[in-house]
Amino acid sequence: MKNTAISLSYLLFALLFWACNKPKPKESIDLQELTIAQFHQAYQKGKYNSQDLVEAYISSIRANDSLINSITIINPEAIAIAKKLDEEYQNTKVLRPLHGVPIIVKDNINTVGLPTTAGSFALQDFYPEENAFIIKKLEEAGAIVLAKSNMAEWAFSPMHSESSTGGITHNPYNLDRVPAGSSGGTGAAIAANFGLGGLGTDTGNSIRGPSSHNSLVGFRTTLGLISREGIVPLYLRNDVVGPMCRTVEDATRMLEVMAGVDPKDPITAYSEGKTTENYQQYLQKNGLEGMRIGVLRELSDFEVEPEIKSLFEKAIADLDSLGAEIIDPFVVPNFAELRRNQWCPMFRTDLEEFLATYVKRDTLQTLEDVIRIGTNSDFSRVRLESSANAEIQNPCLNAYEDPNRIAFREAIEAAMDSLNLDAIIYPSWNKKPARINHYMEDYGGDNNQMIAPHTGQPAFTVPMGFGYEGLPAGIQFLGRMYSEPTLIKIAYGYEQGTLHRLPPNL
Repeated sequence: MKNTAISLSYLLFALLFWACNKPKPKESIDLQELTIAQFHQAYQKGKYNSQDLVEAYISSIRANDSLINSITIINPEAIAIAKKLDEEYQNTKVLRPLHGVPIIVKDNINTVGLPTTAGSFALQDFYPEENAFIIKKLEEAGAIVLAKSNMAEWAFSPMHSESSTGGITHNPYNLDRVPAGSSGGTGAAIAANFGLGGLGTDTGNSIRGPSSHNSLVGFRTTLGLISREGIVPLYLRNDVVGPMCRTVEDATRMLEVMAGVDPKDPITAYSEGKTTENYQQYLQKNGLEGMRIGVLRELSDFEVEPEIKSLFEKAIADLDSLGAEIIDPFVVPNFAELRRNQWCPMFRTDLEEFLATYVKRDTLQTLEDVIRIGTNSDFSRVRLESSANAEIQNPCLNAYEDPNRIAFREAIEAAMDSLNLDAIIYPSWNKKPARINHYMEDYGGDNNQMIAPHTGQPAFTVPMGFGYEGLPAGIQFLGRMYSEPTLIKIAYGYEQGTLHRLPPNL
């Protein structure tokens, strides 16, 4: 009896000890509109860690992406990477800038261990040997490549996001509408809260268009601020890679990590001495106070739908009430003429250079090889054939060397200087998102193509509200070269003063 009593006492003591010391259950993670700062706060308080967050996002993608079709592949190593970062934090109690942050990466950006297809059959089994320069920088900052996102094949289409490898991506706000292109997969995924941040590329439209159509913040930064190394090009002379996020703050955090000189992308040499290691210092709620902003009516009023015009006029009033001084209209002399004949068909040259540098296959060296392999997309087929027959009339130079591009930029900046403007504004898109089966006939109003891709200037889009059918719209802020600090102030001030961003109802 005595031994039995002792055994029971030990058993009770063990149960009591276990009850007092068992691990506390982790909080369920509310992914809805989660920000990087909120995640890091929860992380430091021990509410959940990066592995928990990655698992939650993967579950959400598997549960909700079947109708949107934004994700092409989930990184099978994402959970293991998150676990290592969690162990690192337990040992150091130090968070890297993007510690444990899961991001969605457009499928034309080189990522080790995952295919980089650009949406094409030609590259469907291409696994890069190295990460793109910006992926290296993001991973050094602690970010995790959670998944790759669908895109318009070869980044050809600003209108929609359809690829041979991923099919058609739908707008999460209305599945019968397009998410725009070509970074529509990233746009739809981040809008649907499938990751903390995303990456898109922008040749003419492809960060800002999908951001506008998906109620996101999209940064097309100054051409030369961020490296394009390791990215399947469309027209490299115009191409930019940048963040697509739900908030200006999160986009700024990603920008801060990516900016910098890369010897493998010579155009970044122009940014030497023009960047800062701390872009977050410009996240000021009163950032609009004293800013002088011009309204570019030549874009904002051209074939604009009434609902977009109404939202834009409300945005102007909001900017005014938040402390900005509005100059309306803002006119660039000879604007219509200067913006003409700015495109240069460099796809063949740039693609074949990419194939030689990264893919290195005897059977895939030329544009004709790509055409031979084929495509499921009629839109892509037409563009491939026209690219094969394109003739270059003049040298296709970058924004710092091309006389036409320089003249366009100088005219805009001179007009800004004459009025002491900090930025100019117009709707990112003058029409609501097109019907997914009628994107060609519905397409129009795409203001993203008109200035920044040619001049090299930075242009940020921020949610401007929703139209009559609950479809998102965006306002665009365009500044001088390397004026990202000013644009961050303006964009953040407008965002915080209006809070237009709302998630889709999945």
